[in-house]
Order: sequence, then structure tokens, then C-alpha cells
Amino acid sequence: MLSSSVAAVIPAAGSGTRLGAGTPKAFVELGGRTILERCVEGVGAAGLVDVVVVAVPEELVDHTAALLPDVRVVVGGAERSHSVRAALTEIGDADVVLVHDAARTLTPPAVFGRVVDAVRAGAPAVVPALPVADTLKRVDDGGRVISTVDRGPLRAVQTPQGFAVEALRAAYRGSTVATDDAGLAELAGYPVQVVAGDALAFKITTAFDLRLAELLLGAMTGTLPTNGG
Repeated sequence: MLSSSVAAVIPAAGSGTRLGAGTPKAFVELGGRTILERCVEGVGAAGLVDVVVVAVPEELVDHTAALLPDVRVVVGGAERSHSVRAALTEIGDADVVLVHDAARTLTPPAVFGRVVDAVRAGAPAVVPALPVADTLKRVDDGGRVISTVDRGPLRAVQTPQGFAVEALRAAYRGSTVATDDAGLAELAGYPVQVVAGDALAFKITTAFDLRLAELLLGAMTGTLPTNGG
């Protein structure tokens, strides 16, 4: 397959209530810069993306454009699907589209590479994922265990999720009821390929996750305090 242009869509309009920071999660600081800035920096570090489109709350569009002058900014919606749909109008003639959570800001460049390579090899939809490590229980409404789930075939899905552009557009012409974009592609009848994810691609959801990201970022950049420092 010939080389194709790649667009990255970053839905960043969520409120992030579970983080409890009092501001939209993508605009919470991580190591002196916003999570969104760190995310866009990580996308650029992969060296594969030609255009980045971020979807943010309407009141933060101008602020985001000033913060990230090299990306395209659109108004996001209350639901993730609304933000992705809005961003798709600004991807130009890209052949491959990556949809990436702003909150997975430490995702290594190699993960982007594996996803893009798989789409370019012919997969219409690709997700990075990790095997499930914890024992899983199915429970009833009263909290009683019904059964133990076989975790062998299960995977915890991450982002960036990659798509041939026509597959993602077709997915968004159908149902928008799914927890991720690959789920929409599944509903539209497209097979979804899994590639190896990375533990560093975890999602910052809670205050604990943010603290973990701060510690990891400090270790990676050499700014982690030494013992007693």
C-alpha cells in the first residue's frame, strides 16, 4: 500500500468530573503544561501525523487555538461521538484517521506506529490493546458473584484507534451508541484488528492516575525528585 496521509482527531471536550479538578480534564496541568498540550506533543513525537484536529468546549476554542497554533480546533459536544464527528469535518484529504484520547498523554510513539502500519496494510479498523491481568467476576445487582469470567480472550483497549477514513465515516453514519470508535466500526460491519498496546498508554481518569502520570513523566524527563529531595 502506498504511503497515505494521516490525521489525528483528539476529542477533548469532556468535563472530567471523576478527576475532580474543577476544570475540563484536557486543560488540567501535568508537569507544568496541560494534558492536551502533552497529548499533542506525543502525537507529534510519533512523526506520522500530517494534521491534528482537537475538539474542545466552545468557550475554550480561542484559548486552545492560542495554546496550540499548529493544530485545527473545533467545537466539541457533550458526547465523545459529537466531538469526533465535528473533528472529521476538518481532516482534509487524509486516508488514515487516528482517534486518540487526550487523557492517554504518555502513549509511546511505537503504539502510533503499530496502529498506522496495520491500517496501511489493509485493516479498516485497528485498536491497540493489552491482555487483562485481573480476575474478572460477573455480579448481580446485589453484588453477589454469578460467575468468574475467562480473561484469556479479553483485551483492555487503548488509543490511538486507527481507521481507513471511509470506514470511520461509514461508522459515524450509523449508530453512535458505543463506548469507543472501534465499537461503532464493529456495528457498521467492519472487522477490527488488535495490535499490541503499552502500559504507558493508560488513561488519566482519577486523581490517582494524574499523580501516577506526574511521577512517570518526571522519571522520563529526569525531573523526578531524588530520595530526600
